Amino acid sequence: MRGRSPSYPSPMGRGEGEGFVVRRAGHSMPSSSFPSKSRARNLRRNQTDAERLLWYRLRANRLAGAKFRRQFPIGEYIVDFCCYEQRLVVELDGGQHGDQVVADQSRTDFLRSRGFRVLRFWNNDVLANLEGVLQKILEALGTSSNEDL
Repeated sequence: MRGRSPSYPSPMGRGEGEGFVVRRAGHSMPSSSFPSKSRARNLRRNQTDAERLLWYRLRANRLAGAKFRRQFPIGEYIVDFCCYEQRLVVELDGGQHGDQVVADQSRTDFLRSRGFRVLRFWNNDVLANLEGVLQKILEALGTSSNEDL
């Protein structure tokens, strides 16, 4: 079937069980522990101004030919932008993230443990200095280290 991922048989047999899903890199986890497609879709429909502005410059391989996806699920998280081939995640933080330092660090640690590099920018940086943000992303695309930039 074109456009659909193959369905895997239930580990319990004959459609019974907890709904385990095989994901990238061969990991199996209960489907309830992954973000829903509808949640990711909803986030794409309700972008912030900063996300919309940055997405316009990242979409359709416009930045150095890199393919970015927006609101992309990785494990239990949905990241703002991801260049999967380069293992680069770009996160935009609004004012509420000032109070979420521990949660953001936990998220970053998880992503790094999966081999992703993480770039974080404040929404205001994107709105006020888009070219500077794009330059940092370009620099990150040119590197292959697993360190946050």
